[in-house]
Amino acid sequence: MPKGYVIGRAKVTHATQWAVYAAKASEVIKQYGGTPLVRGGQMSVGEGEGRSRNVVLEFPDYAAAKAYLFSAEYGEARKLREGAGEIDLIAVEGA
Repeated sequence: MPKGYVIGRAKVTHATQWAVYAAKASEVIKQYGGTPLVRGGQMSVGEGEGRSRNVVLEFPDYAAAKAYLFSAEYGEARKLREGAGEIDLIAVEGA
C-alpha cells in the first residue's frame, strides 16, 4: 500500500506564535503515525511561486494523512496559528 503525505508551503509572519502551533501540530503528527521528512531548511524555486517554509510529512497511508489533516486535534493546533502566517496544505497518495 502506498504511503500518504501531507505537503505544506507556508509564509510565517509571527514566528513565536507559529512555534506554538508547530509544537502542538507535532504532537498530532505523532498521534496519527506521521514522520516529518522536511520542515523548513534551505529551498530554491525552480518554477512558479515559492514560499519560505516547506513541510513534507509521511504517513503509513493516504487515509492516515487525510485523517491527520482533517482531525479535530489538528483543528485545535490550526487555531493556534491564526494570524501568524499563511499556509497551503494538501494530502496526497504516494507512488
